[in-house]
Amino acid sequence: MNKDNIIILNLSEFDVENIGDDIADIISDFTCTLNKDVESFLHNNAIEFTRKKQSVTYLVLSGESAQLLGYFSLTIKPITITIDVNTSISNTMRKKIERVSKFDEESHSYTLAAYLIAQLGKNFSENVDILIDGSDLLNLAVEKIKEAQNIVGGLAVFLEAEDNEKLLEFYKSKNGFVEFGSRMSESSSEPHKLIQMIKLLK
Repeated sequence: MNKDNIIILNLSEFDVENIGDDIADIISDFTCTLNKDVESFLHNNAIEFTRKKQSVTYLVLSGESAQLLGYFSLTIKPITITIDVNTSISNTMRKKIERVSKFDEESHSYTLAAYLIAQLGKNFSENVDILIDGSDLLNLAVEKIKEAQNIVGGLAVFLEAEDNEKLLEFYKSKNGFVEFGSRMSESSSEPHKLIQMIKLLK
């Protein structure tokens, strides 16, 4: 991916109380056949969540065609990581987490604030998805988080993914995330299991 041909629009830099037709049209073109929750969030929640500072959504556009390639939404949330025989957290990662967390001896768990990639989705409208790789989109999100890290600190980024072998392989093997827990989704569609994964920033 040539970053010179990528435009990233931060919705918080626009008047989200009265979003312009241009931005609204860009958002309306987004289709995600693999995950309707990702599609629904951009269409129905992204602007409102940005307005309320619950998260900030970034639109990723082609610099050549101005097509919407994908988007990601970022926020900060507390997470709890329990250390037990089933954990995937290495001793090296654990020692780094100790620097920015509170340890509870009773539950044998760490609580810390972390950057959350709350949404990440490619646009599958009219074969636009071939213009950007999933790892490139993820890396753009991590780069934005690193900009925040350079200003306020922080160490960990996490996300929650569908319990899908191919998707989990994408995050783990290709992009260095480690599983640390799971929870049931609060989606408006049928509840389902989400796998929680973490990665430490340099």
